[in-house]
Amino acid sequence: MNDEIKNIINNIPRVENMKSNNGNDIANQFIIYGIDFKLFQSYKSPIALIMNDGKTYIFEDWDYSVTTGKYRNQFLGENKKETEQKLKNKEYIKVV
Repeated sequence: MNDEIKNIINNIPRVENMKSNNGNDIANQFIIYGIDFKLFQSYKSPIALIMNDGKTYIFEDWDYSVTTGKYRNQFLGENKKETEQKLKNKEYIKVV
């Protein structure tokens, strides 16, 4: 495989379903891994984006439903109150 094709293949984002406590794929809850980011997407909506430089972006549908909240918390490794506090303190960047 030539270098140009290798570079293209290596730069394609990888998509995985979120997992249940039993390790089963969760429908419509995705983590998208890019070269310099990790994105949680619920259905077609971006919810939270973590950049390799440490910045975290939270999108407007971040608190859309109980299910979105459950998997957002899992993705971020925190609960809703902690996310709200980080938004308030501008640790997280709100995207509207």
